[in-house]
Amino acid sequence: MMKTWQAGKRLLPMTAALGLILAGCGREDLSVLRPQGPAAESSFDLMKLSITIMIAVLLIVFSIAAYVLIRFRRKPDQSEMPEQVEGNFKLEVLWTVIPLILVVVLAVPTVKAVFAAGNDHANDKDAIKVKVTGHQYWWEFEYTDYGITTAQDLVIPAGKDIAFELSTKDVLHSFWVPSLSGKMDTNPEGSTNRFSFSAPNEGVYRGKCAELCGPSHGFMEFKVKSVSEAAFEKWVNSMKAPAVLPEDPALAKTFKSQCLTCHAVGEMPDMSSAPNLTGIGSRESVAGILLNDDTGADGAPVLENLKTWLHDTKGVKPGNKMPDPKKDMGLSDEEIDGIAEYLAGYTLD
Repeated sequence: MMKTWQAGKRLLPMTAALGLILAGCGREDLSVLRPQGPAAESSFDLMKLSITIMIAVLLIVFSIAAYVLIRFRRKPDQSEMPEQVEGNFKLEVLWTVIPLILVVVLAVPTVKAVFAAGNDHANDKDAIKVKVTGHQYWWEFEYTDYGITTAQDLVIPAGKDIAFELSTKDVLHSFWVPSLSGKMDTNPEGSTNRFSFSAPNEGVYRGKCAELCGPSHGFMEFKVKSVSEAAFEKWVNSMKAPAVLPEDPALAKTFKSQCLTCHAVGEMPDMSSAPNLTGIGSRESVAGILLNDDTGADGAPVLENLKTWLHDTKGVKPGNKMPDPKKDMGLSDEEIDGIAEYLAGYTLD
């Protein structure tokens, strides 16, 4: 027993120190504890309120317990049974009323926040309407008012409400941008979920699938890019521009026959069976999980990521539905590298 207590005394400070260290490892683009938008701030405020109430209750209860243990402990020379006291009307009323008051204190702002979150801005003419479709294991974003579709990068104007309509093409997914809002499921057809959020500040925020959906669930990421209104309009115009195909006629023929049977670029009609590739060279990541970073500090250059993906799609995302370019489509290493170079150069203004 003594050895166990001594081991516990050593482990307790180590555990506390490790907890403090890990608590500082969050990042602003992927943490509910660092809210970057009104919806996330509302949830964080409720979290702080509930934790404050919990800590206050714990401190009061443990303080009373400590007082009772010390004040009424058995004395060394005490042998008689202490007076047995039961049934105190005032105390019973007190510990019934106080919890009720605490519940009301927590319920009022919670109900207010829930009703505020229920405003999906679907009928707001100034809101940006986006239809989100979950696929194994990528995200499709259709801007219904603009007639454009993209994937993996959700580009939005800073400060504007974004009205989402969520659905799925296969299994149940859950759309979640921790630093901007809570999660919302993408249900099968017939049960469409709607909600909204906004990002007041320009920046890039990470999103994830929050519902176990298969082997690559953990790799089903996307990015939210909050930009100025002028930059957003330029992006929309660039997305609508005619497709830019490879300059090499042979490579262009291969790209058309092998890639554009599922994917789309430029003004081509989107088939929704695979991600739209328009401007993929400007995106924050390849396949949602390979971060593009020319400095190498938080990822790799886009060309390197595209080659990594195209040469080993199943290794990067196990269980994904894209055919292997070499094994299933019969492309040579040179053709794969050529397509990777073309896509890396396909950037938007």
